[in-house]
Amino acid sequence: MLETSARLLKLLSLLQAHREWSGPELSARLGVSTRTIRNDIERLRSLGYPVHATPGVAGGYRLGAGAALPPLLLDDEEAVAVAVGLGRAAGGGVEGIEETSVRALAKLEQVLPSRLRRRVSALNAYTVQIPGPAVGSAPSVPPEVLTTIANAARDHERLRFDYTGHEGETTVRNVEPHRLVHRRGRWYLVGYDVERQDWRTFRVDRLRPRTPSGPRFTPRELPENGDVAAYVEKGVNTAMWRHRATVLLHAPAEHVAGLPLGLEAEPVDEATCLVKLGGDDLNGMAVWIGFIGVDFEVLDPPELAEHVLRLSERYRRAVSGR
Repeated sequence: MLETSARLLKLLSLLQAHREWSGPELSARLGVSTRTIRNDIERLRSLGYPVHATPGVAGGYRLGAGAALPPLLLDDEEAVAVAVGLGRAAGGGVEGIEETSVRALAKLEQVLPSRLRRRVSALNAYTVQIPGPAVGSAPSVPPEVLTTIANAARDHERLRFDYTGHEGETTVRNVEPHRLVHRRGRWYLVGYDVERQDWRTFRVDRLRPRTPSGPRFTPRELPENGDVAAYVEKGVNTAMWRHRATVLLHAPAEHVAGLPLGLEAEPVDEATCLVKLGGDDLNGMAVWIGFIGVDFEVLDPPELAEHVLRLSERYRRAVSGR
C-alpha cells in the first residue's frame, strides 16, 4: 500500500509538471506496466483530480482544471514560495484579500512538515510589510534567500553575504540581521553592519548569502525608536540607489505626502515643497517623476534634467501632428 501511495504521488507530480504524457512515457518513468498506469489514473480521478485522456497512438494523459480544488503536491521551495505570497497578501500587499490570505496561510502551515513550518513562521515573524502598490518592475528574489535571512534573524546569528553595490562592485558584508522589509514590490534587509559599526539597509536582490552563518549576537536597538518601517521609509528613496536627485514640486507638502507614493516632502512655502529621490536609471527616474502629477523643477543632478528634457521633446513629437 505504501508503495502504491508513493507511486501515486510521483505520478501526480509528473502530471503537474508536464502538459501531457503518453502511457508508455509514464510507464517508463515509474517502472510499471501501462495497465498499472491506467489503474493509477483511475485512483487519482476518484480522489478528485481531473485527469483527461486522449485515445489513439498520439494520445496521452494530462491534468485538467477541476470544479473543486483537490490537494496540491508542492515541493519544499514551492511550498515556501506560496507561503511567502500569502504572507505578503495577509499583510496588506493585495487589497481586499487580507482575511482570506490569513485563513489560507493558517491552513497551509498546518500541513507543512516541521522543517518547512519553521522556515515559513520565521519569515512571517521577521518580515515587516509596508503597504502600497508596487512601483515599476521589481527584481525577483529566491524564496530560499528570504528564509535564510529570516532564520538568521530569528536565531540571532550573524549573516555573511556578497553584496553588489550601485556601481557593480562586490563586497563581503558581515551583518547582524534585524528584519526583512517588503516595500512596493522590493525586499530589503535592515541590519547592523559589524565592520562599519552602523545600521544599514540592503537590497535583498543584490545580496548572496554565504554559509555557514556567523556567531550569535545580542540584538541591538534600532534607530527611529525601533520602528523598522519608518527607518526604511526615511532612507530608501535615496540611499539605496545609484543616482540621487532633488526636485522642487509645485504643490503643497501636505498634498504630496498624501499621495500613495511614499514621498517625504519638505515644505518650501505654502505652494511648493522639496523631495529627494533615488534610482538606478536616470531615464526611468524622469518617467517616474511624471507620475507625481504636478509641475516640477529638477534642481539636481543636471543629468536628470537632460533626461527630462529629452523625454518632453519625445512626448511633444508624439502629438505634433494633431
